Amino acid sequence: MNNSRYFMVRKTWLLIVLLLGLVVSGHAYAQVENMDWQLYSLEEGQSFDPERPESQTKLKKVDGISLVGGHYLYSSGFSIAKDGHYVVDFKNTSTIDRFSFYLYDQQNRLIASASGGAGSREANPFFLRHGRTFDLKAGDYQLVAEVSSPYFIAQPVPYISSLADYQQEIRYGNAIVLIGIGIFLSMGIYYGALSFARSRNTEILYALFIFSNLLFNAGAHQILSQLFDWHNFYLTSFPILISNFIYVMFVMRLLEIHPARNKKLHIMSIVSLVILAVFALFAMMSPNWINEMARFGVWVFLLYGLVAGVIRSMQGSMEARLYLIALMTFIGLASMATLPTQLSSNTIYVEHYGLASIAMEVILLALVLTYQVGKLHRERVKILLSLDHNKKLAHTDAVTQIPNRYALEIELASFAPDAALIYIDMDNLKHYNDRFGHAKGDEMLTLFARLMKEGLGGKGCIYRVGGDEFAVTCPDGNTYRVQKLIASVIDEMQRIGFKQAGVSAGSAFMHEAANTYDLKHLADIRMYENKQQRRKMHIHHKGEE
Repeated sequence: MNNSRYFMVRKTWLLIVLLLGLVVSGHAYAQVENMDWQLYSLEEGQSFDPERPESQTKLKKVDGISLVGGHYLYSSGFSIAKDGHYVVDFKNTSTIDRFSFYLYDQQNRLIASASGGAGSREANPFFLRHGRTFDLKAGDYQLVAEVSSPYFIAQPVPYISSLADYQQEIRYGNAIVLIGIGIFLSMGIYYGALSFARSRNTEILYALFIFSNLLFNAGAHQILSQLFDWHNFYLTSFPILISNFIYVMFVMRLLEIHPARNKKLHIMSIVSLVILAVFALFAMMSPNWINEMARFGVWVFLLYGLVAGVIRSMQGSMEARLYLIALMTFIGLASMATLPTQLSSNTIYVEHYGLASIAMEVILLALVLTYQVGKLHRERVKILLSLDHNKKLAHTDAVTQIPNRYALEIELASFAPDAALIYIDMDNLKHYNDRFGHAKGDEMLTLFARLMKEGLGGKGCIYRVGGDEFAVTCPDGNTYRVQKLIASVIDEMQRIGFKQAGVSAGSAFMHEAANTYDLKHLADIRMYENKQQRRKMHIHHKGEE
């Protein structure tokens, strides 16, 4: 219950942040003005000289960027209505290797510049952002933004906002990143530790899936470059190639896809893994295609997960039904991250949708795993209860409901030297069986067992070792107390109606015997001697009569 509440709290907070983020993404925040960008492409060997901005006119105009990378130049004029601090940043995506901003006055003179990017070691004034601040006077300006990257997740489009507005705008997106990274860290560590504790491949794969996405989002949102000085841009998307592969194996374990029981689904799993392996191999050979291969791979595992979830749901798997809920939630948000697009918001990126979709699925899949672990726990409890019941049956006499000969053997194995064993043989059981039926004989045995058990309390235990034979263990060695109890029990049985009831008893101490076998044999001999004495006394009394 505590785990479920924990997951629900996390889920609630994320939903609140996502709702705020989606509201923000539906409205374009105030910019300096709607800038009319002209986009140019720099071919291999071409370069842009900031001191000669007119050279951009010789470049090739294009309508959009290539997602497999390139070198581009944005150019647009804009006006500032009042003096102040302004920020230039990109919308749609934060996954940019290198960029430079150049500001020109009305005379086309370069008055300010700034650079950065995930592959650059330039200091970032804003956490998780590429924004650069400029102090501008009222007037007209020209902005040129140079962008170079081995690949793009979406088209980076420059925009200008006042510093005050920018600081307000970026809060929601940054909150999504911090909460999402927190979820990845907490869930990844928890399920990583759980996998070692339980040695279950499902939790191991789930933890690896989470950490792979943690690495990608830490790279895409500049955490690695800003906090850890990691500037290898190609490795940003590489964890997703690994994550896609792990996800398929995770679903195989989660939905219990067995090669014998689910042959077609298992074949589909292998085909999906082969396709993802080909994607990864191609990406390593052509690094500019890493992100595209990762993107295609996401849709491969989504299709596989959807088909596997539907089929296993139709086969009655509750885990599959819960998994489909998580998957459909993921597909809704992941489509924004995997289908290249331009967003209306200046500060909610495609990467934010990707992070939110993974975070939502991580939470919902945790609920599926929680259900599965709970199911395993319930099954184990059921098995343990069944074993306990079977053990009780194996150690209990069916007629008298007291411990049997097997239970006595276990007890004798830990017998102390001063402990005593008393063997008891009941008289006239055959008489009651023959005259009144076996039910009456069973009643006699049960009554004797019950009265002895009540009289012993916790100072010994009575066992049924044969048809009319019983044994009593006496841990404290006080056989006199047991003999006195036996006599009172027989008196009570005779008073109730079993007039022919009687017993013969013999006792032996553990220190008198070399082992438990000798102990039982000695008690049995003394019981037999007592039986003979009682028989002689009975004959003697009859003779006197």
